[in-house]
Amino acid sequence: MVAIKAHEAERTLARLDPAWRLILIYGPDTGLVSERANALARASVDDPDDAFQLIRMDGDVVAADPMKLVDEANTIGLFGGRRAIRVSPTSKPLLAGVEPLLSAPSQDAIVIIEGGDLQRSNPLRTACEKARTALAVPCYGDAARDLGTIIDEMVRAAGKSIHRSAREHLASLLGGDRQTSRREIEKLLLYVGADPAVTSQHIEAIVGDTAQREQAMLVDAVFAGKLPVLDLAQAKLMSEGLDPGVMLGAVLRQALALLKARQSVDAGRGVRDVVATMRLPYPRIATTEAALNVWTSAKLNEAVGLIGNAVLATRQNADTGRAVATRALWTLARLGRAGANQRD
Repeated sequence: MVAIKAHEAERTLARLDPAWRLILIYGPDTGLVSERANALARASVDDPDDAFQLIRMDGDVVAADPMKLVDEANTIGLFGGRRAIRVSPTSKPLLAGVEPLLSAPSQDAIVIIEGGDLQRSNPLRTACEKARTALAVPCYGDAARDLGTIIDEMVRAAGKSIHRSAREHLASLLGGDRQTSRREIEKLLLYVGADPAVTSQHIEAIVGDTAQREQAMLVDAVFAGKLPVLDLAQAKLMSEGLDPGVMLGAVLRQALALLKARQSVDAGRGVRDVVATMRLPYPRIATTEAALNVWTSAKLNEAVGLIGNAVLATRQNADTGRAVATRALWTLARLGRAGANQRD
């Protein structure tokens, strides 16, 4: 079986076993899937700009006619040399086109399949993990260490410098999707302009969103049962004029996201595995994992109902909206604190 862990991906792709002739790159981080597929395809041929060496195939076309992939993989290049076939993502099944290449792999072409967020039971993922001639590479959201490396590389390439504290600050504001993170860093570097270093002031101006962070702090405090933090975050948001209904809406969205995640955990998936698919900013990963360990599906259903009633009440009477929101948030926070105490 050739299945690797997410943290082994970079090292494994850098030193591919020649026996692996089909590489499945999959996961919820579509940006990272695309980035790795592109890097591997270009590294697998002598001239990436030569359309006869680097062949791109549409995933939908391959799904409609699986033999097209098989025929292309077994075609002998007119001028010899290494070839790579890169198949774009599709929601349609590709197993029919892949299976023949697992049992009789191409001798001169490496086949690179870009997959989506394939579950463990997905037939394509299962077949590639079991085959000796294939490699399945998972791509999950970037951890802080990965983000730090990306930041350093992009800042250095732009001829700038960044202090460690500023880098950590920037990493805390970026999410788990590789392409999105790169776009944010590119935008930041454009704003820095001729300045020699990226500072926290630059980051706050372009990437940082104080109100958004305070709202996230409030949401996480509710589900962690941290009443003092909740009180502080709510007071700040109220002083900035944030509508109580907006606060409740943010908590409701998190409750629904946690409920969906909790149902996946109840079905047998690991908490970390589920949270990795949620594309959260790095600082919120640990708080979300903790919440899933405390909140049951029944309690989350109760939370959804409670918040829904509170949202309706704030819309019906704006004058009492603040009091209604405060009561609902504190009720939920007490439920979260009770659950955490029981777990301890």
